[in-house]
Amino acid sequence: MSSPDLFRIEGVSFTYTGPLVLDDINLVLPSGKFYGIVGPNGCGKTTFLDLLTGCKKPCTGTIKFRGKPLSSYDKRDLARRLALVPQEFDTGFGFTVEEIVLMGRHPHIDRFSSPAEKDWQAVDQAMAAIGIEELRDRYTNTLSGGQKQRVVVARALAQDTQVLLFDEATSSLDIKYTLQIFNLARNIVYNEGKTVIAVIHNLNLAAAYCDSLIFMKDGRLQQYGPTPETMTAAIIAEVFDVQAQVSIDTYNQAHQISFQYFE
Repeated sequence: MSSPDLFRIEGVSFTYTGPLVLDDINLVLPSGKFYGIVGPNGCGKTTFLDLLTGCKKPCTGTIKFRGKPLSSYDKRDLARRLALVPQEFDTGFGFTVEEIVLMGRHPHIDRFSSPAEKDWQAVDQAMAAIGIEELRDRYTNTLSGGQKQRVVVARALAQDTQVLLFDEATSSLDIKYTLQIFNLARNIVYNEGKTVIAVIHNLNLAAAYCDSLIFMKDGRLQQYGPTPETMTAAIIAEVFDVQAQVSIDTYNQAHQISFQYFE
């Protein structure tokens, strides 16, 4: 018997107050893929990610995670399975980089217990993967915005979950570290069988790294499917209302998008 889908979203809608932010989302996401969520500003991407993490609850519809209602998992159990890298994270003034990364191990440490050797190993491995070992003893209020974001990514890696969710996690990073994070994400999908679901602002990064794309517009699911089938000029025009050309970039052997800079 095959394992259940990672996420099964059926008839999900959400509102804060007033108009719907998400409207009748229906989607099935198998595990072991790199998913990109793309769409115009304000279309509901971050809210959708918040629903997948259990931070928010649908007003209507259901979300199942590995065959069970997402709402049936307690927070600690869910934190062992899902890790979120938010676009903004308040690291506070009184924490070192090491302490922030160690926070990713809290779901795995029994209450009133101290971190075990395996927890410190996970912290060391996460910091090494992101290349922030030299920042270990620095207080986070002394770091640049990009450095802080790399620390938050390391915290999620230390959490050692089967699913990583990124909410425009590289928006404050320069191109070198953006590529580092995306390469790392792609490797853990292909080499470790994990799943990455990422809200991505840059369509060229989405085209180069994602297996499948979720296009959203005005709170609705506009298109969903394998990247080569959905990253087309017609769909880009439909969702973003811009003219574009999609081609294979021979330098990196990936779909890339060129935009017209005039009306």
